[in-house]
Amino acid sequence: MPKKVRGDRKEEKISQIRFEDKYIAIQELHEKESLSIRLLCKIAGMARSAYYKWLNRTPSSREILNKEIIKEMKILHEKVDSTFGYRQMTFHMNRNFEEKLNHKRIYRLMKVAGLRSVIRIKKKHSKRTTPQHVAENILNREFTAEKPNEKWVTDVTEFKYGQSKKAYLSAIRDLYDGSIVSYVLGHSNNNQLVFKTLDQATVLLDGEHPLIHSDRGFQYTSKGFKRKIDAVKMTQSMSRVGRCIDNGPMESFWGTLKCEKYYLHQYKTFEELSLAIDEYIHFYNYDRYQKRLNGFSPMEYRAKAA
Repeated sequence: MPKKVRGDRKEEKISQIRFEDKYIAIQELHEKESLSIRLLCKIAGMARSAYYKWLNRTPSSREILNKEIIKEMKILHEKVDSTFGYRQMTFHMNRNFEEKLNHKRIYRLMKVAGLRSVIRIKKKHSKRTTPQHVAENILNREFTAEKPNEKWVTDVTEFKYGQSKKAYLSAIRDLYDGSIVSYVLGHSNNNQLVFKTLDQATVLLDGEHPLIHSDRGFQYTSKGFKRKIDAVKMTQSMSRVGRCIDNGPMESFWGTLKCEKYYLHQYKTFEELSLAIDEYIHFYNYDRYQKRLNGFSPMEYRAKAA
């Protein structure tokens, strides 16, 4: 076999291994939540053709073994409180499996599975804040709700306008109908942006106490946010480290907003951007019909529940 052909096949296998965890997450979200494959692939940063190629493949013996290794590593990772790096993990996996496993393979599979040691993590130049409060992933990718104001997801995303100026949009989405409950566009990504978004949402509650899920951004891990959550007797949930797909519905909305509105125009001023976002979110809530809502818009679906 020519060297180039062998090289191409080797690169293809490495690519499949590297993105396997993302492929699986995309498959789960598409099947459970009817989210668009195109949008999920865009969020994950991969081509749809690569996902479909993985989906229709016949798993090799190596892929099957990799799945077993990842499964065992996840169990051990939790058991040792995330203290094992790839070296210790290699020692343990070589005792669990008959095949001799190379440390490079274990290192690669740990990256695929999002497993990393909390000890001796390499320093980064960017300043990192210490979370004041961390919540468990109570939502656990259960992205359906039986009634309004049962489960909320929230996040902040960035937009650019003018000459590389930045704006930040904070929003809360209801998983019952996908509607945007509240949103705030600001010049700074800070606590007040998130706190104001939460305040706008909670005044709309009528005795409900939603679960609210977010990533581990500094605003959501702050004591101030926790105090606000406790004051309205809400339950807090957070994504696991490095798992953006744990907040898939919010990521999905950002992708939809940017594809259907933001990327189609250029915005010279903050006011132009703000107006465009106001228009789109109103359209999304009242006039964008969705298959998973039986052809209704989010607010139409919500009205039927009422």
